[in-house]
Amino acid sequence: MSVQTPEHGEAHGGGLGSRLNWLRAAVLGANDGIVSTAGLVVGVAGATEDRGVLLTAGLAGLLAGSMSMAAGEYVSVSTQRDSEKAALALEKRELAAEPQAELVELTELLEGKGLSAELAREVAEQLTEHDALRAHAEVELGINPDELTNPWHAAGASFLAFTAGALLPLLAIVLPSTALRLPITVVAVLAALALCGWSSARLGAAPVGRAVTRNAAGGALAMAVTYVAGTLLEATGV
Repeated sequence: MSVQTPEHGEAHGGGLGSRLNWLRAAVLGANDGIVSTAGLVVGVAGATEDRGVLLTAGLAGLLAGSMSMAAGEYVSVSTQRDSEKAALALEKRELAAEPQAELVELTELLEGKGLSAELAREVAEQLTEHDALRAHAEVELGINPDELTNPWHAAGASFLAFTAGALLPLLAIVLPSTALRLPITVVAVLAALALCGWSSARLGAAPVGRAVTRNAAGGALAMAVTYVAGTLLEATGV
């Protein structure tokens, strides 16, 4: 009798699910870059019209934000990877010490997924014979031993996504003339945030209208608050 093992993607979010997670992370990283940099440069624009000051502030915000995102993602994913490796090492020791108990455990896990007791036992035996550690890693832990999370990949992706998002408000604020820079920046930022909201909603199968409105409204509020703060600081001569 042929037996179908649990699908890789279902077991631990690999395959298409993993790619969608990366896409969502990229969209969110770009969104952070847009909002934080837009808030910064619009706030500075409220205090000064000097293009050099705006460029300096925007570049500083871009570099600080992208490095912060990369470092945070590296630490987070490194912690996750260490946890995955520790769980695999523990499972390997348990398989060596109590193979029969682990076989019973795998059988029960497969029964919990809806297989009959007889079929679950047969599947567990075949999976154990083929690769016991992989079977327990995927079914019990939700981990693919060959595809552990890579902190460097995550850090690089976060850095690039944030930078790509931050470049839009930075260029929009420094390239146009003084009279047009704020309207162009606001329109460009709101359009980009609407696109990010639409993309994240589609990737997450969520309502598009709500995500777009929430995203654009948050960005608009951030720019309004920082612009008012900048104009107040300029008015007081600080």
